[in-house]
Amino acid sequence: MAAYEKQGESDEWYTPKYIFDALGLLFDMDVACPANGPLHTPCNKWVSPIQNGLFTDWEGLIWMNAPFGHQRHKRIWLRRFFDHGNGIALVPDRTSAPWFQEFAPMADAICWISPKVKFVKPDGTTGDSPGTGTALLASGRISVAALARSGLGIVTPRALAA
Repeated sequence: MAAYEKQGESDEWYTPKYIFDALGLLFDMDVACPANGPLHTPCNKWVSPIQNGLFTDWEGLIWMNAPFGHQRHKRIWLRRFFDHGNGIALVPDRTSAPWFQEFAPMADAICWISPKVKFVKPDGTTGDSPGTGTALLASGRISVAALARSGLGIVTPRALAA
């Protein structure tokens, strides 16, 4: 699913394959898989919107690019993510937003992706860059190591993120 919602448009903006290639991980679950199914997410289990990842049991290493919309939704998904404690969450890097300041310090590491991510549309074409950048929040040692070796951008470990 997508972390970005443009007014009057779909919020289904998929993570490009190069991000998964750079992370080099096989995730156990994608907890917010798009309605049309996964596009590039390398994982063993996908949770569709009908199954609702917020009410599904999470297992193992998680990939989360949730339908964030309003900050209320961001908080619900991120609280569940950090309660689970093992995975990578893709979020807009809105550093001054209250939800970001609440949850970023919980990350074991943050990767500030550069350049801006051009997300993939449901039809498989590449969209324009969103108005804001993108960050990956890591929870757990496997996720931290993946961010550190990814080359996707600057990685800030927890000691500096808090």
